[in-house]
Amino acid sequence: MKTEVIKPLVGGIAIGAVALLIVIFWTGWVVTSSKAEHQGEQRAAKAVVEALAPICVVQFAQDPNKAERLKALKEKSAYQRDTYVEEVGWATMPAAESPVRGVADECAERILKLKG
Repeated sequence: MKTEVIKPLVGGIAIGAVALLIVIFWTGWVVTSSKAEHQGEQRAAKAVVEALAPICVVQFAQDPNKAERLKALKEKSAYQRDTYVEEVGWATMPAAESPVRGVADECAERILKLKG
């Protein structure tokens, strides 16, 4: 083969390979191990919150002072509700010493959506 054919061919292959790498990483077809680990941690945290929020709602339902505490919860601003749920203890799971991170916010939203 002649060099005037080989040089453009090799150059086209190199540019195509670089473009292919950019596309597959940009679209998410391939992820780095650190990004995959980060996504896994996010999904695990979300799954924990989804699993524990119903327990928090049940603890609210069993609270003997739930009527006045629900009223107080509704009076709180949106960014204070999770702190209030943690303070009254609904977000602290049985046999745990402290609330699980993220559960209080989800729990407050679910409590406010309850009917009756």
